[in-house]
Amino acid sequence: MSITSALQTGVSGLQANSSKVENISSNIANANTVGYRRTFSEFVTQNTNSTQAGVLSTTRADVSSNGSLVSTGRSTDLAVQGDGFFVVSRNVNDPVESNYYLTRAGSFTPDQNGNLRNAAGYFLSGFPTDAAGATGAVSSTGFGDLSTVNIASYQIPGAPSTEIGVSGNMPAQETGLATPGAPFVSSMRYVNQLGGSEKLNLSWQPSATPNQWTVNVADDAGTNYGSATVNFNDSGATAGSPASYVSNGLPMDPATGTVNLTINNGAAPQQISISLGAPGSFDGMTQFAGDQTPAAFTDDGTETGSLVRAEMSDTGVLYGVFDNGQRRALFEIPVANVTNPDQMRSVNGNAYIATLESGSVTLNKAMSNGVGSVSSGVLEGSNVDIAQELTDLIQTQRAYSSNAKIITTSDEMLDETLRIKR
Repeated sequence: MSITSALQTGVSGLQANSSKVENISSNIANANTVGYRRTFSEFVTQNTNSTQAGVLSTTRADVSSNGSLVSTGRSTDLAVQGDGFFVVSRNVNDPVESNYYLTRAGSFTPDQNGNLRNAAGYFLSGFPTDAAGATGAVSSTGFGDLSTVNIASYQIPGAPSTEIGVSGNMPAQETGLATPGAPFVSSMRYVNQLGGSEKLNLSWQPSATPNQWTVNVADDAGTNYGSATVNFNDSGATAGSPASYVSNGLPMDPATGTVNLTINNGAAPQQISISLGAPGSFDGMTQFAGDQTPAAFTDDGTETGSLVRAEMSDTGVLYGVFDNGQRRALFEIPVANVTNPDQMRSVNGNAYIATLESGSVTLNKAMSNGVGSVSSGVLEGSNVDIAQELTDLIQTQRAYSSNAKIITTSDEMLDETLRIKR
């Protein structure tokens, strides 16, 4: 190797170690960046013909190694525990597939329109679900069926009440008095055909006849649906249960104790069945001595609901919790994966694009096909080990100094050669 070749070898060493310092600097700078993956340099011998004449530096990324999870308590902060990536897009419901990236940075927050966007400005993508929580047929090899995850514009329609159950206890000692006391009144909520809440009032008037009551049903608008006489058993195995019902204009089935109301609150009336309890049973109203037990009601109707908050399951299903007490699936967040994550190409914003070397992207349900689960309220930190980076920095600095010494030594030798001529 000539002196000139030694100079060139030293220069290649400076360049290679400069590249390594660049990667170390990037790792240290991003040590606290959510979901960051460290990069590192690998040196390759550079030959001239059959002679080793220098070194080349190649940069690689340690994408497949995961960082530690840090709890944040924010429900929209997400992390993949295990293999896989979130799918994000540059724009809301982006129609261009090349604008979809993979990332581990799950620091999502709703924007002004309720779309979940991370700190890099990328929007989280998922498969929308129907009312039953199903996504339907979706592609697992492309991004065309994905939509931007939105947690603001959801409202679920109400379901009108059709069946209401009533249970409670009337005090037996209030009946059979010469002058019966005031009626016991309770309000019963039901859901109308537009998903709104309405009330019916049940009035239980004790009778001068022992173990006998008159129940009346009316609404707040003044509509009286009629009354019925209810006799309770006073002895035997069925003591305290209804014995019989006699309608005084209240539409009901005496054999079952069911009141069948027709409420004119629309073009088509609403039909509601109210179960007071079958004769001889204890699953509805009863009459025992002691205090009154206020009536409790079970209603199959649900009011129209607005989204209150979102919850994420381990399987990547984003649920909406509504102010009417309902909970339903809104999106299924797929976990994407490639065969060789370390060969993906990085883009701005801590995201990646699949390459020929990495293999194509597949979209999976969380916790299936080898991908991890989705956790809410946590973020994944970087996979940078500061102690290791500082150690590498010291070693690289010394290697750089040694290559610089090769250049200065070669320069001195050339200078000596030039002096021979003089």
